[in-house]
Amino acid sequence: MFDALHQLIAQFVTFTDREKAILESAFVFKQVPRKFSLVRQGQVANELYFINKGMLRLFYENEGDEITAFIFRENLFASSYDSFLRQTPSIQSLEALEEADLLVITQPKMNELYEELPKFNVLTRKIAEQRFINSQQILSSFLLDSPEERYAKFVEQNGDLLLRVPHHLIASYLGMTPVSMSRIRNRLAQQKR
Repeated sequence: MFDALHQLIAQFVTFTDREKAILESAFVFKQVPRKFSLVRQGQVANELYFINKGMLRLFYENEGDEITAFIFRENLFASSYDSFLRQTPSIQSLEALEEADLLVITQPKMNELYEELPKFNVLTRKIAEQRFINSQQILSSFLLDSPEERYAKFVEQNGDLLLRVPHHLIASYLGMTPVSMSRIRNRLAQQKR
């Protein structure tokens, strides 16, 4: 159950067996069905999720529309980070796109790990740095790339998600309408012929 988490951690820090046991004891396993809401806009996010299996979607709700902010897949941590870290009401919602197997840690447990495992501070800093870099790349793409370029990058980096995520959610994530994304897909398919 913890193999994927330990593989991720090993990219950043080395834990002893004792430290691994302490880390594991802080997490609880949770299986949720597709469409299960983990955080609703306006609620405080009290949990951080490591995705063993499945996918989660972070989205904004605005005047009846849902705008996908991020699609989290296996081996990633997910939450409404701002709400989780500051313990304020979330401006986003988080739900399961597929049945998901999650390892869950609460903020109090995380704070205990900061005290008990000094390497946990290094680990979370490095993961936060990685998320920051990823966020900067997404922002840069929105500012500098055409919709066609954004779609092409998405396919190159996450093409397998086209088979797992409804296309209207991918279009929302890429900042375009489903009709626009369909046109782009058709154009790119014709260019390959």
